Amino acid sequence: MLKDIIAPKVENIALAVIKEKNELDETVWNVYILNMQNNVLESTLVSSKGYGETVKGEKIKTSMLRHLVGDIPPNSYAKIEPIIEEVFGLHNEYWVSYFQNNKMYDKKYIFLAETIKEENFVTIPLINKKGVLLK
Repeated sequence: MLKDIIAPKVENIALAVIKEKNELDETVWNVYILNMQNNVLESTLVSSKGYGETVKGEKIKTSMLRHLVGDIPPNSYAKIEPIIEEVFGLHNEYWVSYFQNNKMYDKKYIFLAETIKEENFVTIPLINKKGVLLK
């Protein structure tokens, strides 16, 4: 039965973590979703969580957060959430779901532990700032 379910492939959607300044000129990290398609992403939902292990091998996880991002116009982006540096040592997972042409699309993106750092920065398309990008 599961083999009969056809899941549409997610293309030209990316997530980025960007280090930037806020309105108080403080350094903050924010997570963005990028719609690099020529179609609207409708009713976009994103859930996020962090998980991993301590040095002693104890399992650790964060609370799951859910964000209703809404519609994301073609070739644009939306901020999902701020992220704190204390969770960069964890795997940070984002599950993105949206509708397009009456079909539901979803994809999991994982920023692996210790990968959100400046040495992995690239120029983020559409936003034109430096950050870590997952496609």
